[in-house]
Amino acid sequence: MKKDLYILGIETSCDETAVAIIKNGTEIVANVVASQIESHKRFGGVVPEIASRHHVEQMTITLEEALSQSKVTLDDIDAITVTEGPGLVGALLVGVNAAKALAFASGKPLVGVHHIAGHIYANRLIKEMEFPLLSLVVSGGHTELVLMEEHGSFKVIGETRDDAAGEAYDKVARTLNLPYPGGPHIDRLAHEGQPTIDLPRAWLEEGSYDFSFSGLKSAVINTLHNAEQKGKQIEPENLAASFQESVIDVLVTKTVKAAKQYKVKQVLVAGGVAANKGLRARLEQEFEGILDIELIIPPLALCTDNAAMIAAAGTVLYEKGKRSDLSMNANPGLDLEMQ
Repeated sequence: MKKDLYILGIETSCDETAVAIIKNGTEIVANVVASQIESHKRFGGVVPEIASRHHVEQMTITLEEALSQSKVTLDDIDAITVTEGPGLVGALLVGVNAAKALAFASGKPLVGVHHIAGHIYANRLIKEMEFPLLSLVVSGGHTELVLMEEHGSFKVIGETRDDAAGEAYDKVARTLNLPYPGGPHIDRLAHEGQPTIDLPRAWLEEGSYDFSFSGLKSAVINTLHNAEQKGKQIEPENLAASFQESVIDVLVTKTVKAAKQYKVKQVLVAGGVAANKGLRARLEQEFEGILDIELIIPPLALCTDNAAMIAAAGTVLYEKGKRSDLSMNANPGLDLEMQ
């Protein structure tokens, strides 16, 4: 019988310290996440130095908890995988150095993983991938359409030219005096209001799958400021609904068009903004009538940063023979297509 493959994953790219263990690339054995949201909330965003210090404090605790939950030991682990980049350099360094120390001490292979590859592979923990497939990646720092012809192969066919969708959500939320992180609060408000305010949609040039949300963010801010100068009241629920509809229109329209053009079998949704209820509902509605394309959206716990996704992506890289040595460093500018 084939031996079970156990891969340990470490994720510290932003403000979650996470360690997970995955069995055979698809089964979560342990998935521990130590969140820092409460620490950053009063600043209205992630403070890199504070994030790094919290990672140092939580790394060993999180690792021990994951091993305890999994009922396996380091001897059972086949490889150590870790987010190499992109992300906050100080935060990444904590995870990378922890992984290197663990690999050195245990004699296990080390595999560096791209953070976005991890988000995409979170979907494999739900359903086996079928190629070719298209992934819509929507997170705080990334908005991309990624085409995959096989495991471990990534072709970016569309990306953000300025603000990512999640970044725009956070900035609009700040303008509306909503707490950090802003995305869930905008989503909740949007469901209480109506899209009564005309806001722009950046379609860009014909045939482009790139995204741009900077103009939309500015339009929201200008709408609020103009109303204040005229002494008019804008209902935040309606502004949130109008903003969210604009974002979702562009994301979904381009995703559907690309999925049809590239004749994909599956569309995967990945990243923190994949937890947005409005986006999930609209995608399900649009793809319901496209019988030959399967839509896969991970549960909320696998949309936000976690280490199970890193171990899932790392499993594929390990099986393809990728190895990192102890000279591996944090790489905030790591290219997905070079993964």
